[in-house]
Amino acid sequence: MQSWLPRLDDHGGPKYAVIATAIEEAIRDGRLRPGERLPPQRDLARTLAVDLTTVTRAYTIMREAGLIEGAGRLGSYVRNGVALSASAGAAADTGMNMPPQPGFALLADAIRTGHAVLLRAGGQSPMLQYQPDGGSLHDRLAAAAAFTARGLETADDEVIVTAGGQNALHAILGATLARGDVICTGAYAYPGMLALAARFGLSVRALPGDAGGIDPDALAAAAGEGARALYIVPTNDNPTTVTLDMERRRAIAEVARRHGLAIIEDDAYGLLPAAPQTPIAALAPELTWHVASTSKIISPALRVAHVRAPTLRDAWRLAADVHETAVMAPPLNAALVSLWLRDGTFGRLIAAVREEAVARQRIVSRALAGLDYATHPEGYHLWLRLDAAHMPAPAELAAMLRPAGLSAVSAQAFAARPDEASPPAVRISFGGAMDHERLRRALQRLEALLHHGHARATALV
Repeated sequence: MQSWLPRLDDHGGPKYAVIATAIEEAIRDGRLRPGERLPPQRDLARTLAVDLTTVTRAYTIMREAGLIEGAGRLGSYVRNGVALSASAGAAADTGMNMPPQPGFALLADAIRTGHAVLLRAGGQSPMLQYQPDGGSLHDRLAAAAAFTARGLETADDEVIVTAGGQNALHAILGATLARGDVICTGAYAYPGMLALAARFGLSVRALPGDAGGIDPDALAAAAGEGARALYIVPTNDNPTTVTLDMERRRAIAEVARRHGLAIIEDDAYGLLPAAPQTPIAALAPELTWHVASTSKIISPALRVAHVRAPTLRDAWRLAADVHETAVMAPPLNAALVSLWLRDGTFGRLIAAVREEAVARQRIVSRALAGLDYATHPEGYHLWLRLDAAHMPAPAELAAMLRPAGLSAVSAQAFAARPDEASPPAVRISFGGAMDHERLRRALQRLEALLHHGHARATALV
């Protein structure tokens, strides 16, 4: 068996999508070279013990993506020259929702200049050493000042510096909840949090909501039945793009106060809008764990997040949990973020990401006019609802878009109750390093697939 062939029993999702992904990855990493002949469809179907139609569909997806071509009786071949174009987009779809990179070197220059400033102290610099539990005083003071500026009064000893938002969520769940406890979310939630809930043995309760977010009455009912915590992304929710207005934030804070419910506020996108909303933590500070990370507003490479704990005691406990799981955030990066907060670079970097996101939103609105999707006007992902009868299935659409450079993830990956069928939808991310022309082409491909792709992909002979 050729090295690129997948073991279908090791993968979830449609088998044709797994085969298509295996072909794509083999082309990108060089196991399948330009001009190389693919196995005849019947032979591959026999090898993988699948129907011929399954392989035909996978080949159709790759052919429409421009990665392979048919030559009649001679079979299918990897297109000549495809290796360069495929590798150029290889980083575009990791399944992650990455902030767009502006078409100039602002971030690289800020990192280079900032590091030069920080390293002038030489080898004795504290940032080149192990850090105290919870982060250095210098970094905690900078974070506390930033929180206070947002209307969330914060002292330095209420702040913990973590190695990114996921590290923060891991420590918070471990410090706050016990196996069997119920944590509430919306119908769709960040998969990283759902994975942590499963690891800690928590019971996830999916709450109904509307265009304004989670229903406060449903939250009150869950709290009355013993739910211990709420996990929420209040601004530009991942994946649904919903942003809670102040009335909804106050209602959620009031429910939490009435029932003693812990709130885990993952404010990953909170600073991206030009006019940020007041955090829920400012409305119920004694109950809310507020997480502000850099991954979604500047770059995932920094791996720095700031957590505002409900109480000083909670902060001490969280600092110990962070130390046990990650020891510390990268000290040089943490110091770099603090420097940026103090000299204004932090705000300038976010403004550049915002400006690029707005520019890409204009491209999206023109390319996808008339389609049923939701998005935040200053964000870089959208929630696309599909017509199951006339459009490709979510997993099929994701497989067809991947070679074009768009990250598409099926709604099922975000379902808080994966045992229940989700309405057909995908989260599509258009951040990362792609330029505007490549984005236009990718969106044109998406629009064509939604209007015509289903019929072509399923017309098998």
